[in-house]
Amino acid sequence: MTTVESASRTTSITKDGGKRQMPWDRARLERYLDRIHEEFPQLEIDDYKRKAFAFIERKERLSAEDMVDYLIREAESNTDVATPEWEFFAARLYLNRLYKKASKNRFYNDDDRYGSYVGLQESLGERGIYSGDVLRNYSKDELIEAGEMIESERDKLFSYNGLYLLATRYLATDTDRNVYELPQERWLTIALYLMQQEKPRARRMELVREAYWALSNLYMTVATPTLANAGKIGGQLSSCFIDTVDDSLQGIYDSNTDLARVSKHGGGVGAYLGYVRSTGSAIRGVKGSSGGVVPWIKQLNNTAVSVDQLGQRKGAISVYLDIFHKDIEAFLDLRLNNGDQRLRAHDVFTAVCIPDLFMETVERRGDWYLFDPHEVKEKKGWYLQDFFDERRGEGSFREKYEELVADESVSRRIVKAIDIFKRIMVSQLETGTPFMFYRDQVNRMNPNKHVGRVYSSNLCTEILQNMSPTKLIQETISGDQIVTSRQAGDFVVCNLSSVNLGRAVTAESDLVEEDILERLVAIEVRMLDNVIDLNQLPVPQATITNRKYRAIGLGTFGWHHLLAQKGIDWNSEEAEQYCDELYERINYYAVKASKDLAAEKGAYKVFAGSDWQTGEYFERRGYDSEQWQQLAGEVARTGMRNGYVLAVAPNMSTAQIAGSTASIDPIYSAFYYEEKKDYRRPVVAPGLNMETYPYYEKGAYRVDQFASVRQNGRRQRHIDQSISFNFYVPSTIKASTLLNLHMIAWKEGLKTTYYVRSNDIDIEECEWCAS
Repeated sequence: MTTVESASRTTSITKDGGKRQMPWDRARLERYLDRIHEEFPQLEIDDYKRKAFAFIERKERLSAEDMVDYLIREAESNTDVATPEWEFFAARLYLNRLYKKASKNRFYNDDDRYGSYVGLQESLGERGIYSGDVLRNYSKDELIEAGEMIESERDKLFSYNGLYLLATRYLATDTDRNVYELPQERWLTIALYLMQQEKPRARRMELVREAYWALSNLYMTVATPTLANAGKIGGQLSSCFIDTVDDSLQGIYDSNTDLARVSKHGGGVGAYLGYVRSTGSAIRGVKGSSGGVVPWIKQLNNTAVSVDQLGQRKGAISVYLDIFHKDIEAFLDLRLNNGDQRLRAHDVFTAVCIPDLFMETVERRGDWYLFDPHEVKEKKGWYLQDFFDERRGEGSFREKYEELVADESVSRRIVKAIDIFKRIMVSQLETGTPFMFYRDQVNRMNPNKHVGRVYSSNLCTEILQNMSPTKLIQETISGDQIVTSRQAGDFVVCNLSSVNLGRAVTAESDLVEEDILERLVAIEVRMLDNVIDLNQLPVPQATITNRKYRAIGLGTFGWHHLLAQKGIDWNSEEAEQYCDELYERINYYAVKASKDLAAEKGAYKVFAGSDWQTGEYFERRGYDSEQWQQLAGEVARTGMRNGYVLAVAPNMSTAQIAGSTASIDPIYSAFYYEEKKDYRRPVVAPGLNMETYPYYEKGAYRVDQFASVRQNGRRQRHIDQSISFNFYVPSTIKASTLLNLHMIAWKEGLKTTYYVRSNDIDIEECEWCAS
């Protein structure tokens, strides 16, 4: 008798926390692993099995949970460039564990994979996990019909990394983290929840089916708050918010409170502080009294740290300031590690609002003038930030700026524009920020400039919508109650979802005449529009703004994945051309879908006079084809359901769930190890094989950043809001090269740029920045 055979006789497998014990059955496990292997015959699993059996048989007692953990971990560790399928092998193991746990907790046979969907709704409703909205708004027969939609085979679309992220963060569990909801049930619950108010009821289940089709095939993802909260108790569905801080003590503290409430419910925040008076400004006529914006930003910094997002992570707040504000230099130093730490705020993210005139002044190495917004308002009756240049090289902003420069009664500080830009770049290479916001281009292309202005963006720089401060009107006493009246400003809300380019564009339909992308965008726009009516927002003025503009942000991810599948090199002119064509197509479908919704449900409140209605939206983008002109005429007659339509967010988490590359970013590397505090996990580019490897070979830090900028210039033309666009640069990059990148980004018509992500790499391998 061998040692292994002896060990196999004594090894016991325990279950149910040690309450049940059974003898180890090697043959049973081998049959199970072989069944999974049938799906991946290209893998060699004999060594894997030998190692697994040896691990198990060395133990006298082993829990079934620990055994499966080991099997998953070893399968995942085998993942590499040559055998990326091991990640899907690991996913099958993890998926079967989820099936077993759910079946046990819900009392059904795990051979069925999925149990009763009606039973799930009832069970989690009773436990206070589901909100009950789905049960209240659908009949039992409808929920039975919905349950029959579930396609469990689509669970096999998940990689291990994606499935693990979905299961551990987003699937509904009880308070002890016991598994109840399975992946397809999350998609189905989202579909039912978002379609619950659709009329007529006879058509509603068709829309549920369509939404489930889009989600379960991983053709799209919803924003993480929607993914986490739809159908559950608590939480809201929107990702990010933007507030405009009023220049008053009441306004500043009210904004801080509002941003804290948003952060508490899981939202990221952008705060525009351009109206707040600068250091040394007068307060109630007393000169030199103001401490400027830095102390107020430090208050927001404390809010970000102290008001966390449902116990999962600290709050995330970005602060925006105009490049012509007197406090801009102190602002640019906020996140630096050196200098006076009393003037630092390391937990907020900085961003600068930049007019064309500043970039022109940097180019000619000219002087730049900094002003106090409060003084400008007092002496001139207007704020400089309320104006923008209507055309490149001319417009009302530069006229107002020159008026201030010429008026010697207005105090100013004079600096070299290039020196300010140097401070920007120093901060970017040390901290990744500030983000860049090109305010003239933003407002020129704003389809709703007839009723407002865009002063800043959100935390991730992709949302561009009209903004204004909420102001106190009065406080009155009524009996023993204090009644406060405030005039609601435009408090921006981001309602996001994303098309998975890596799957949706390459998907084939059984119907020859069907375009998967057109079908997908149509249901996605409807889902986003329904978020607006279903959302329970923590700040009332956000609800008012949401219903006024009905703004949505349909975005994309999987751009690099798609290029690899198409065999298109990132740095090529072909990539730029394809980007232009694809995003024009997506925009056409999105505008058409919103127009169709307007015909069904009505246009957003301030559609009249918008660029959508006048046709300026289409003219500015050069949409002069017969197809576009016909759509423009239909929009003018019918209206748009949504005042803003497209925005490309970072969406890293949801892209990981859907098994594709994040946003419009290049991948970090074709293969690498992601290292966290408690694990080291292999990461493989999606769809990696001999054909796609050459298109993934150059990772983010080695693709030509100028090519990335040109791509984005093509893409930006078709997106009414903006794009979370990162620069990937070596930490040793020349200042002249980084400056040139920013200059080209501005000239190519980008509205915003996100992080400057610097990395220590061999500069000789970085061909694009070697000159």
